[in-house]
Amino acid sequence: MNAKRLAGFILPLTGIAMAGLLWAATSQYVPDLPSPLKTWQESKIYLLEPFAKRGEMDQGMGRLAYYSLMRVARGFLLGALIGTPLGLLLGLSKTLNRMFDPIIQVLRPISPLAWLPLGLVLFQKSEPAALFAIAVCSMWPTVINGAAGVKAIPQDYWNVAKVLRLSKVTTFVKIVIPSTLPYLFTGYRLSLGIAWLVIVASEMLTGTPGVGGFLWQEYNSLIYAHILLAILTIGFVGFCLDRLMGMAEARLRAI
Repeated sequence: MNAKRLAGFILPLTGIAMAGLLWAATSQYVPDLPSPLKTWQESKIYLLEPFAKRGEMDQGMGRLAYYSLMRVARGFLLGALIGTPLGLLLGLSKTLNRMFDPIIQVLRPISPLAWLPLGLVLFQKSEPAALFAIAVCSMWPTVINGAAGVKAIPQDYWNVAKVLRLSKVTTFVKIVIPSTLPYLFTGYRLSLGIAWLVIVASEMLTGTPGVGGFLWQEYNSLIYAHILLAILTIGFVGFCLDRLMGMAEARLRAI
């Protein structure tokens, strides 16, 4: 057991070290690509003072990540509130499923870069437009997994509900919800990852304060070390969000 834990600790560190070496080697042949050391030297103020605010975009990385996470949380919750009942309804009703499945399959692959301009037209402001884009783009995994969860309920469960003459509300609460929760949490996990991707794109387009807005500003300023810092921050925060949702999903399955 100890050997497994040690391997689980050493192997990821080895992979990170190899990626760092590859980065350092590549920077020797690409003039504009700063090395890991140079990136740290030019960007450390954003990490050592993570919540400092020196200007609208000149802020610590912790504060910028906080802005982005708050937008993601609101957009993700909105998408979950829409996607959860929609997915369950599509799973319960074959008629609704046949009616709306073509629409879902058409809307699902649309890029957030396409939804955001529509949000700006509808709401005239960048903040609600970003929430609109996050909600629309992130809700589809929840819809699809919710419907799949209902369809996966064993027929025996439905038979028991008929034998006991359970009402529709009781059947929904006692059978549908508990049976579909693992599927829903898988959908929530996927939706949260998509929401994080969307907020970065929307901040880059609208120029609002956040990790994406900071990345776009530094790109326009050609400060490559800060671009790499933003990229690493996006990846690290996304990793943490995925792990947190994975832990919640594992805890739920263990119940």
